[in-house]
Amino acid sequence: MEAHESTKVFVYDTTLRDGSQAENISFSVLDKVRIALRLDEFGIDYIEGGWPGSNPKDCAFFEEIRKQNLRHAKISAFGSTCRPNTEPGEDHNLKLLLGVETPVVTIFGKSWLLHVEEALRILPDENLRMIRESVRFLHAAGREVLYDAEHFFDGFKDEPDYALKTLEAAIEGGADCLVLCDTNGGTLPDEINEIVADVLDQFDVSLGIHCHDDGGVGVANSLAAVRAGAVHVQGTINGYGERCGNANLCSIIPNLMLKMGMEVIPAERLSGLRDLSLFVDEQANQRPNTRAPYVGESAFAHKGGIHVSAVQRLPETYEHIAPELVGNGRRVLVSELSGRSNILVKAEERGIKLPKDSPQLPLIVEKLKRLESEGYEFEAAEGSFELLLKKELKNHRPFFELDGFRVIVEKRGGDDGRVLSEATIRLRVGDETEYTAAEAGGPVEALDIAMRKALLRFYPSVQEVRLCDYKVRIIDTIAATAAKTRVLIESSDGTDVWGTVGVSENIIEASWQALVDSVEFKLLKDEEESVHRT
Repeated sequence: MEAHESTKVFVYDTTLRDGSQAENISFSVLDKVRIALRLDEFGIDYIEGGWPGSNPKDCAFFEEIRKQNLRHAKISAFGSTCRPNTEPGEDHNLKLLLGVETPVVTIFGKSWLLHVEEALRILPDENLRMIRESVRFLHAAGREVLYDAEHFFDGFKDEPDYALKTLEAAIEGGADCLVLCDTNGGTLPDEINEIVADVLDQFDVSLGIHCHDDGGVGVANSLAAVRAGAVHVQGTINGYGERCGNANLCSIIPNLMLKMGMEVIPAERLSGLRDLSLFVDEQANQRPNTRAPYVGESAFAHKGGIHVSAVQRLPETYEHIAPELVGNGRRVLVSELSGRSNILVKAEERGIKLPKDSPQLPLIVEKLKRLESEGYEFEAAEGSFELLLKKELKNHRPFFELDGFRVIVEKRGGDDGRVLSEATIRLRVGDETEYTAAEAGGPVEALDIAMRKALLRFYPSVQEVRLCDYKVRIIDTIAATAAKTRVLIESSDGTDVWGTVGVSENIIEASWQALVDSVEFKLLKDEEESVHRT
């Protein structure tokens, strides 16, 4: 069976679960909610939120995501089959899977006889019962049930008859989709293609693929599975995942759509792929992979000589697709040529009037390039970006001005003594000056409290603003402790969440820039809402 152009391929994102198992990646609950909302907006079909039985953070995510109005994606909870010699209705983990009230539940079971006999140390028939009855239990509860056949390809190559029996057990239980997993990431594309085809010869089912990238072919394996007839693909944004990572959806999705003619997400949303990639990188506090296919900064970069000359006359000479299709842009390293269209789109999204022939447009492009070269990053700092546009277009007046601030950090007592921070600040609002002080556990918190105390008399709504997240990234690591620092702050007023950014060699100054933008964005939002009401 081979997929063809009219095939709809469903995309299942597991960034929030499998991706969070990557080294040096840890998402907060807010991070996970924000990423889920962006995935939904992008057109992802399934979003795996986590394993409810594994940690409190995943349970908190499921509680928070139920409050959101997703437009397209289905949220899935992940877990395992019931334990050996246990009925599903008495299994604690299966009860937790139902308790988070997701429309979809994904459970995994053992396909490899080696795991059944050596890891679980149970009889092969007991493993089949666990699969069959667990799927049946969840299906009877009204859930869409996806069955992840763990280590399926290794199991099939070792004992094909038993591996197929595990799938048959899931089918008998009522599984809506069987997902074949290359859990160790060591299978090659030709093997994937052949085995998927063999499975589809045996069973008339909806088949999915879940690949890891330990052999560097996670994306190729996923495409090979679709070519053989799989209609459901699992992966993560930017390929995050344990060990070498999972199959990268930022490569899989455009390959399926642009190279294989598949229906995946709405075509008009594909141009948001690069923004999505960068957004998730920022939430994960990771440096973007500049050489990533399709979405990397260097994916459509050209340097000197024949390449530049040729691509300027005929882009397809050195570009396999038009970069705009995935939201990227062509870069000539001796002279930046892209940028204007992205700014125009962003301005339109935010209701800012910026004509294509505006004389300010090239000035904005130039300033953005300069700021980015200094370390600023606006992908997850939409508040700072909007303020920048308005300032450059002379559509913004500052709500307050700083006369000065001072931050003192003091450690009291011995080695176990408490560290306290005190911030004093002098602000001007119109003709009036306000001087306040605040004490807190950290210098940024103290500065934040002092600033809002100074502004409260003039702008009562600043008390609604709370700092939700605070990320620091060292930009030029060679400079060690003198390195330039980027600070990203996420703020909320209980209704909206926005990001702001600051950059400086001094971490307090970088934090101050982001804090000021955070408060100014809130005040600007309030002012615009007031105008609309009147």
